Amino acid sequence: MSTQPTTPAGTGEHDRRHERIREAVRAAGLDAVVVAGSEYTGFDGAVFYLSGFRILHRYAYVLLPADGEPTSIFPGEARWVGDHSEGVIEDRVFADVPGAWIAEHARERGWRRLGLYGADYVLPVRDWRALEAGPAELVPFDEEFDLARAVKSAAELESVRESMHINEAGLRAVLAAWAPGRTEMELMAAAEEAFIARGTGRLTMNMVLTGPAGAAYPEMRHPKPRPVERGDMLLYGLEVAGHGGHWVEFSRPICDGEPSAETLRMLDAYRAYHRIARTALRAGATAHEVHRAVSEPFRDAGWNLGHVTGHSIGMTMIEHPRVGEGIDVELREDMVVSMHPHVISTDERTCLYFQDTWHVTAGGGVPFSDVPVEVFAPDAVTA
Repeated sequence: MSTQPTTPAGTGEHDRRHERIREAVRAAGLDAVVVAGSEYTGFDGAVFYLSGFRILHRYAYVLLPADGEPTSIFPGEARWVGDHSEGVIEDRVFADVPGAWIAEHARERGWRRLGLYGADYVLPVRDWRALEAGPAELVPFDEEFDLARAVKSAAELESVRESMHINEAGLRAVLAAWAPGRTEMELMAAAEEAFIARGTGRLTMNMVLTGPAGAAYPEMRHPKPRPVERGDMLLYGLEVAGHGGHWVEFSRPICDGEPSAETLRMLDAYRAYHRIARTALRAGATAHEVHRAVSEPFRDAGWNLGHVTGHSIGMTMIEHPRVGEGIDVELREDMVVSMHPHVISTDERTCLYFQDTWHVTAGGGVPFSDVPVEVFAPDAVTA
């Protein structure tokens, strides 16, 4: 298998994406949309989605008019950073201050309303200032953009499946690498080696929850140079994107001893959640309804939920809508959703955190991984 990341389906797939976004731009009464991407992990996907260009360093934009061809815009200092020939957009601009170039471009065309994707987390301040001083009203467009790209094509769904195969390989690598005296960092390195060898590049964002006596503490953190001891619970949260750029989230707990009684009770509740998700994650249900349905086994047991229940996921790691209380966005067929209820005991000493990525269908949710909902023992452990 080639390890060179490619776009899922070439120019035809990108034409489809451009038109989906244009429809949302026209529906909002906008002249164009500015789409920002940054090398900040997981937040470069909007640019890759529209252009096929992978940001190596710094940031980039795609300017997509309601009518007309798109333009890729890069900061001038990044002229020789990244393989710009990867992109499918022919019109490419290198500007000292991209925001100033976009503002002047809008002035020349008489644009009055400009949608903006990425203002909350991605857009550099210098470009925001230049755009704000320009002639066009700046209209937040994050939710509209994410909803327009939420329904995945057949090529995109195949890209998600490829990413999940890579992610599962990471779990297998950790299990195989487990040995007395290995550190949290060394075990994570085994997963990262599997990811890089299969073409993720830098598109990995991973963490660990760990604790003694068969239970994990609730805090998510970086792996440490701490030797793993017998009976420790380790839960590596593995978040990667493969060749096609689609992120998936996947994790299973690992313990070379007996899980604690509270962990086992949480495991039973997680199995119940998994069964519920297979019917609840159906087209037509709202994100709020899904959250309430899958949370029931945990609420009934009196536990707290820490991290968000789930969210739409694609070429940006976290996309709208979030799956949570009061989010009344209706799920649609062929959306992809990451689900990870963060279950925390009342004394905040134990948690469980399975990550799974789901395909929303007319009949319910279908997980992209068929790895069982279990606590896994390492492949070989010496007492």
